[in-house]
Amino acid sequence: MTALTPEILLTAYTHGIFPMSESRDDPEIFWVDPEWRGIFPLDDFHVPRKLAKTVRKTPYRVTVDKAFRQVMKECAAPAPGRPTTWINRTILDLYTELHLMGNAHSVEVWDHDGTLVGGLYGVSIASAFCGESMFSHATDSSKIALVHLVARLRAGGYILLDTQFITEHLATLGAVEISREEYHRRLNEALKRQADFYTLDDAATPDQILQSITQTS
Repeated sequence: MTALTPEILLTAYTHGIFPMSESRDDPEIFWVDPEWRGIFPLDDFHVPRKLAKTVRKTPYRVTVDKAFRQVMKECAAPAPGRPTTWINRTILDLYTELHLMGNAHSVEVWDHDGTLVGGLYGVSIASAFCGESMFSHATDSSKIALVHLVARLRAGGYILLDTQFITEHLATLGAVEISREEYHRRLNEALKRQADFYTLDDAATPDQILQSITQTS
């Protein structure tokens, strides 16, 4: 059997396929191409007023690509109501390699003591960003990471933010579900354009972050 490499993984993403494992302790993986796919329309991202207030007055510090593997490990760790996850060692190592290649990124949220309390990671290819997982150890920390991610993607010229599956939590922020066929159509369009994950100034203020995301209520 051919060993799975970062290059094979990237090729799979260009065909709308991504890997999962039955559990973090299962060494095997399987490929997924969902019949229904969750995405965030980047021009219609919804920031509730309460969340916008939290972003403006956040006690947290937000960084990008400073602790990619740590973010993955936190996403893979058991949590209340979630005794196991689909991120196994194979996936952890492969995506770490993708990160070192510049094709996977993380957004980290730190508290005033320098503890990582929230974050997310995903795969960047052309002008598509495929969100993989997020975690939160403090109120709204994963939501803050998502707001910063969307601002960064919009600034960098991305046109597709894939969430794989939709949840009630993601739906409150504007995520929608589309068919496999529609997803592949949008993915193909995104693969025709190049985007830049680092266009947004790392020193952007919370107000500047929110101003780049106009949908609030």
